[in-house]
Amino acid sequence: MGLLKFIAVGAAIGYGINYITKKGENGRSILDDLTEDAPEWFEKAKQYATEKVDLAVDQVQQKRNETNY
Repeated sequence: MGLLKFIAVGAAIGYGINYITKKGENGRSILDDLTEDAPEWFEKAKQYATEKVDLAVDQVQQKRNETNY
């Protein structure tokens, strides 16, 4: 049973790699699109995280001011 799982997982990984790296109609693969868009996503995630941290700091400061600490 373990060998069968190993073969199935290996086949799924192989198919996934083939699918991700296969060139589409525009001559680009999914992997090409992901690597090209990654810096933009990183900047968006960084901005989102910064906004959340600023919001949390503001909430903590507000609580601190309410309790006069």
